[in-house]
Amino acid sequence: MKAVVLHGYTNEEALLVMRAVKALGLEADNTAFATTTPTSLGWKVEYLLEHLEEEHKAMRQRKLAQDRGAAR
Repeated sequence: MKAVVLHGYTNEEALLVMRAVKALGLEADNTAFATTTPTSLGWKVEYLLEHLEEEHKAMRQRKLAQDRGAAR
């Protein structure tokens, strides 16, 4: 998994960054995107990346399940 962690960006700016990465074809499906929170700012990078990977896997599984449901 690759990760992009944004700090200080508005939600709109963060969405623009995510769309730009996807438009460039930089393994967007294998990239977790996150913005910092007051809680995550206190985490060690290793813990943050582990947390992002868990969330990313869960989101991909939900998307696959939705895609399968839509294909029926």
